Amino acid sequence: MREMAIKLVLFCLSFWRLDDVFGQEMKIVKPGDSVTLNSGLTEMKDDDEIQWRLENENTLLAKIIKRVECMTIYDDVLDGRFIDRLKLNKKTGSLTITNTRYEHFGLYELERKGLRKSFYLIIVDEISMKEGDSVTLNSDLTEMKDDNVIQWRFGYTENTLLAEINKQTDSMTVYDDVLDGRFRDRLKLNNQTGSLTIRNTTTEDAGIFLLQINNEKKMFLLAVYDEISVKEGDSLTINSGRTEAIFIAWTYMNEFIINYVNFFSESITVYDDVLDGRFRNRLKLDKQTRSLTITNTTTEDAGNYIQFSFGPKLLLRAFRVSVYGE
Repeated sequence: MREMAIKLVLFCLSFWRLDDVFGQEMKIVKPGDSVTLNSGLTEMKDDDEIQWRLENENTLLAKIIKRVECMTIYDDVLDGRFIDRLKLNKKTGSLTITNTRYEHFGLYELERKGLRKSFYLIIVDEISMKEGDSVTLNSDLTEMKDDNVIQWRFGYTENTLLAEINKQTDSMTVYDDVLDGRFRDRLKLNNQTGSLTIRNTTTEDAGIFLLQINNEKKMFLLAVYDEISVKEGDSLTINSGRTEAIFIAWTYMNEFIINYVNFFSESITVYDDVLDGRFRNRLKLDKQTRSLTITNTTTEDAGNYIQFSFGPKLLLRAFRVSVYGE
């Protein structure tokens, strides 16, 4: 998977260079969480040199020169967004970002002796519910200020304006007839806080919602779950319904477990070593249907599965799986 992009989150979130992202590794974390970008080394060699960059900003964040025992962290770059948040492991060269914020999302690259490893980091609030429930996407404001301008948008590919408030002009507008009217009569905007409520949610509402307050941005991943149950030991097939998608990614509890790219090689990448290897040798993806099969299920497989599909637009489906015994 080379030269491609889902910029996503998921996906996602910024769909440039899809291959360079999903051919490597994607991380999804909530704001405030810590995340470690692993170098893949157990121990650096004496002549190793490692550099970490935020590639989309072309900015050096950290470097290690092993032969002179030099380790430097540049956390004051980019308006200081990384100050006191970067930790570099001097033994392995792995980079940890603590207390993540939305502006930390992007493409990170490790360079070591001409070799490169990339990570796409997504910072997103995940909100989940069952179909038919109502959900409020909170602006985190208790009261809007006189100069506030708030916009709510849906979809990283569609980038469709759903609602906006301009406090200066005292105007508030809800655009619920967009996207074939899927949100009609179901959006409510709070004129005091700017929070957005979606009533009677459907699986079509699942996706990325973006909030912009003046120049600050926040991202929400809304998952509207279908419920699935399976008996322990049986195989489980989760149908994608996305046979036309050129890119498919399946996640379990925010860990990517399978990527499929249908460009030249129709390559499938299985990450069955995540989460202590609980899925090892038990994951299969059907290239025709794009459906995910888990063989010999265990109670550890219970949880939330999300499918990201791109082709021509980003779509999201969510499933909550329960595994029961005899």
